[in-house]
Amino acid sequence: MADIALNFTDADSFYEQLLDAHVGLSTSESALLNAKLVLVMANAIGDAAQLRACITAAQQQA
Repeated sequence: MADIALNFTDADSFYEQLLDAHVGLSTSESALLNAKLVLVMANAIGDAAQLRACITAAQQQA
């Protein structure tokens, strides 16, 4: 199983950047930005097993 432990060095800064990226967007534009971000991050991770572990972790937290 892939490592899904907290790896942030500055989680607050990331969260602020994420919120700022959504300012002024409609609900559908915000959803599209999130979808694009997921795909960009998945490409950056690149490892299928790690991505599966991330999906499983997110489903369990939902």
